[in-house]
Amino acid sequence: MAEFPGKGQVTVIKTSPETVLEDYQRLLKMAGIEKSLPKGNQTGLKINISWQTWYPACSTAPWQLEGVIKSLQSLGYQDLVGVHNDTVVVDTSDGEANNKHKAVTDQYGVPCLYLYNQDFEWIEFYPKNHKYLVLDKVYPEGVFIPKALQGMNIVQLPTVKTHVFTTITGAMKNAFGGLLHRERHWTHAVIHDTLVDLLAIQQEIHPGLFAVMDGTFAGDGPGPRAMRWHEKDILLASADQVAIDAISAKLQGFNPMDLRFIRLAHEHGLGIGDPNQIEINGYDINQEKSWNFKREDTFASTGQHMIYHGPLKPLEKLLLQSPLVPWAYFASNFYHNVYWYPFIGRKRVEDALKTKWGQLFQKYGDGEVVMPGMERKTVIQALVGIVLGVVVIASLIAVSLR
Repeated sequence: MAEFPGKGQVTVIKTSPETVLEDYQRLLKMAGIEKSLPKGNQTGLKINISWQTWYPACSTAPWQLEGVIKSLQSLGYQDLVGVHNDTVVVDTSDGEANNKHKAVTDQYGVPCLYLYNQDFEWIEFYPKNHKYLVLDKVYPEGVFIPKALQGMNIVQLPTVKTHVFTTITGAMKNAFGGLLHRERHWTHAVIHDTLVDLLAIQQEIHPGLFAVMDGTFAGDGPGPRAMRWHEKDILLASADQVAIDAISAKLQGFNPMDLRFIRLAHEHGLGIGDPNQIEINGYDINQEKSWNFKREDTFASTGQHMIYHGPLKPLEKLLLQSPLVPWAYFASNFYHNVYWYPFIGRKRVEDALKTKWGQLFQKYGDGEVVMPGMERKTVIQALVGIVLGVVVIASLIAVSLR
């Protein structure tokens, strides 16, 4: 059972665009961040980029990143570094620009690590105090993590939102991209157990672990991308990754202990997941009317569920762990970047930019907001695929008529 300062405690406060940076400083002090992060170690800020395009609540907010950097620097944490991973469906270099992260890290002189670069060493790791639930089975040749993260404090920077695979996503899932390599999608069929294994790893390799969650915009529906956004004006912080996710889940209208990754982490003593056992400091969340968020699927995630848990399960390795796997990346990109964003998401972004938080977003960086149309690369890939398909079908018909 893990014991650490702040276990079972979550700090929650309400905020506004006019006071958000000062509110982050107050939030971190109230949550006792100095008790959780030793100042003699480098501190990594694990930035979340769930889409290379800005969409409300989807990725770390620029004021969230700025507020945490300013707060940590004022408290004497001078060795800060941004930590980025990429994914098979998200371009991080575009994402850190479009989400205004690079504007913030450049302004405050905070360098960034890009864990997808080939010059990072990956080392095999097995926890001393935790028996893997699933990772050693998913990766029988060994579980490898970035050596650069060992001995580094980590501050997770998630947002309040739902997720198609885990119902909600927050602090625990934010480690998913940083600790596992590009084949992390192999774990999606057992994602809940994976998050528990990853938390156990974090608690052994990081001298300090903390989470700061932004709920200025919050996302409801088929997250982390195709969501409905809501203004909730709320900030959360905790040294307990399980507890902060539990309170986020409760705010959204879910029973935290019904979510397998929260319940398992609670049962393994890695944090407190039962909201009845969590001490909330600051804002009384019982004042909040029920958010009634829903976990929903997109067309793309429905297909993924069929592979992970449905009738296509026998084909999982063939479809997702073989040379055929690029089809899955293409399908996700096509759905989100060619169909959903241009025809549905763009209008939602335009509406969000009229809100108080949208107006604040526009003040970051060069003031421009990138709102792309259909992603050209994916459209070209689709057209090539259609042409090749027609050629193959025509050839088969010609052969059959001989």
